[in-house]
Amino acid sequence: IRDTSVPTWLGSVPSNFGDVSAGTIKADEWRSLIMVYLPIALLSLWGAGTSHPSDELAVRIRGILDHTMELVCAVYLACARTMTARRAQAYRSHIAAYVGMLKEIHPAFSLRPNHHASFHIYDFLLLFGPAHSWWCFPFERLIGILQRLPVNHKIG
Repeated sequence: IRDTSVPTWLGSVPSNFGDVSAGTIKADEWRSLIMVYLPIALLSLWGAGTSHPSDELAVRIRGILDHTMELVCAVYLACARTMTARRAQAYRSHIAAYVGMLKEIHPAFSLRPNHHASFHIYDFLLLFGPAHSWWCFPFERLIGILQRLPVNHKIG
């Protein structure tokens, strides 16, 4: 992350992402991570032309890479600045593939309510248009500012 050059308009993520000292990242940082930093890192580590100790491991890693890229594609489509019925359908296809492969890639994993909710985003994309027109990043930012205000545990 630290060595990746990105446009100035792209939101950054902590260069020490993954360390406890990085803290909790915000929704916009997750978006940047999944749409830019994670694909670059995974493709450079696991993509075409990389070598692995065994063919079995190479197949497993390729499955994880393909699975992750389904999520990347879904997030990219959901965050597009324009929306069409075709893009919304593509979003639904990618999110269905991602959720559908979760148990195969991670057998001990249990689906969460967020996985179910992700299918409803398709409906919202059709009803309300591009997600950037109705997402809540500005409110999340305001909540973050309010949480950092010193209140001494007293109201008023």
